[in-house]
Amino acid sequence: MKPDASTRAALYGNDIPASEITPREVFEARRHFLRLSMLTATGAALAAGGVRVAGAATNGTGGQSLHAAVNRAYVAPDKLTPLKDVTGYNNFYEFGTSKSDPAEYAGALKTRPWQIVVDGEIKRPRTFDIDTLMKLMPLEERVYRHRCVEAWSMVIPWIGYSLAGLIRQVEPTGNAKFVQFTTLADPKEMRGLSYPVLAWPYVEGLRMDEAMHPLTLLTFGLYGEVLPNQNGAPVRVVVPWKYGFKSAKSLVKISFVEKIPLTSWNRAAPDEYGFYANVNPHVDHPRWSQATERRIGDGFFAPKRKTLMFNGYEQVASLYAGMDLRTYF
Repeated sequence: MKPDASTRAALYGNDIPASEITPREVFEARRHFLRLSMLTATGAALAAGGVRVAGAATNGTGGQSLHAAVNRAYVAPDKLTPLKDVTGYNNFYEFGTSKSDPAEYAGALKTRPWQIVVDGEIKRPRTFDIDTLMKLMPLEERVYRHRCVEAWSMVIPWIGYSLAGLIRQVEPTGNAKFVQFTTLADPKEMRGLSYPVLAWPYVEGLRMDEAMHPLTLLTFGLYGEVLPNQNGAPVRVVVPWKYGFKSAKSLVKISFVEKIPLTSWNRAAPDEYGFYANVNPHVDHPRWSQATERRIGDGFFAPKRKTLMFNGYEQVASLYAGMDLRTYF
C-alpha cells in the first residue's frame, strides 16, 4: 500500500522531490538481485531468517558477508547512501578528527578475539564472546535514517537485533534506570587517543525505556557485511531517532546503572550536547542549525532537506511525553 500524502510528507519532508526517492518496489528488487548475485558468487544457500558469516569477500568493502532477513517494519523508504560514503565519511575520533581518518587508520583495529562485558544492576551478569553475542538473537536488516548533529545525514542498511533481546536475557533489577555503553580505548590500535579531544574511553548512555525500544539496534553489520572497522566494528549500538554520537561504536561494556551516566560529549560541552540528543529541528546546536540537513551522496548542489522531529521516527514521541525538549535536549 502506498502512503498517503500526509504520511509521505512526514517521512520525506515537504521539500524533497519525489524523483529523489527510490520507489520501494525498485529498492526491494535491486536488493533481491544483489543478494542473489552474492549467493551465486559464494555458492551458498541461505535459509530465510538465518545467519551466515561467509569466509569469502563480497563486492562491498571486502569484509565478510553477513546475511540477515529484511525486517520490513523498519525500512525507511529513502534512497540508500552509497557504501563508499557510508564507509568513507565518518566521525570516530579514536582514529582522528578528520572525516577520512577512520577509513584510513581503523585497519589497525583487531576485532577478534573480542569480548563484551554486561554487568551492573542485572541478575545475570555475563561476558560475551563477540561471535556468541552475534548469534544470541536472529539478525535482521533494517534501513534507518542516520542524522549527525553536524547537520548531515545518511540512510544505511544496518544488520543486528533489538538491544531489548539482550536486555531481557540478563534480567535487569528494579534499580536499573539507565544503560551505559563503554567503548574500546586502546592506544596501540587507535592513534586518535593521543589527542585530548575527549576523556577516553568514550561513554554513552540511554534511559532504560529508550534502550528497550524496539528501534534501538545492537548492530553487527551493514550493507550485507560485518561492520567495517571505521563504522564501529565489531559491535555498536544504533539509535536512529537520536544524533549519531549517541550510537556508540566498538562496544566493550554494557552496564545497567541507577544514575544517569556522564556521557563523553555531555562531559566535554554540556551546553552543546545534552544527554538525550534527540533529533529536533526546533532546538539548534550553537554551531549548526538543526532545521535542515545535507544528505550525503545527494550531490554538492542538491537542496538541503527539512529535518524531521525524532528523525521521522514519531513512534518514540511517547517516551518524552510531558518533557520540555528544549531543557532536556
